[in-house]
Amino acid sequence: MGKVFIMDHPLIQHKIGIIRNIETGTKQFRELISEIATLECFEATRDLELEDYPVTTPMGDTVCKKIAGKKLAIIPILRAGLGMVSGMETLLPAAKIGHIGLYRDHETLEPVEYYCKLPADIEDRDVFVVDPMLATGGSANDAIAQLKKHGCTRIRFLCIIAAPEGVKALTEAHPDVDVYIGALDDHLNEIGYIVPGLGDAGDRIFGTK
Repeated sequence: MGKVFIMDHPLIQHKIGIIRNIETGTKQFRELISEIATLECFEATRDLELEDYPVTTPMGDTVCKKIAGKKLAIIPILRAGLGMVSGMETLLPAAKIGHIGLYRDHETLEPVEYYCKLPADIEDRDVFVVDPMLATGGSANDAIAQLKKHGCTRIRFLCIIAAPEGVKALTEAHPDVDVYIGALDDHLNEIGYIVPGLGDAGDRIFGTK
């Protein structure tokens, strides 16, 4: 059964406060999204299994730890999820990166898929799906469903801001997926945006309107 983790680390909360601010510019916003992703990645990898291996130090032989043969993949949901990739790569430089392209129909608020490109051995990997915002949950649910169709069984979802409605939708649709959230906000407004949120994460990352 998957679990929901609400991040309470002071550094995460401090940085989220800055990206919420309407006065925060594109450059700083993009950098902070990446930094928050690194901090969340640290928490989301806490339960990766370790194994022993021998190491010779300048002072002699010892036994150290390494990730136990795990193959990892980072899957951003396009386009805003791209903003979290570099921060994830900081800690997981050997991870393969796939992409799932979704956009939200502004009439129905439902996700529409336009792109899906995944590592060939995706079913053998621990997968980290990333998207800064978990609003209605539609995009996250669809992306995870696509990964399951490709045989993925070990999936974690990371977001920075979430609405209760999206968390409920995601955990009900995919109860086997662990969810990591930087901040849980109050509600969705009538057009499906998170309140208080931070606006459109993709526009603020890429400087578009």
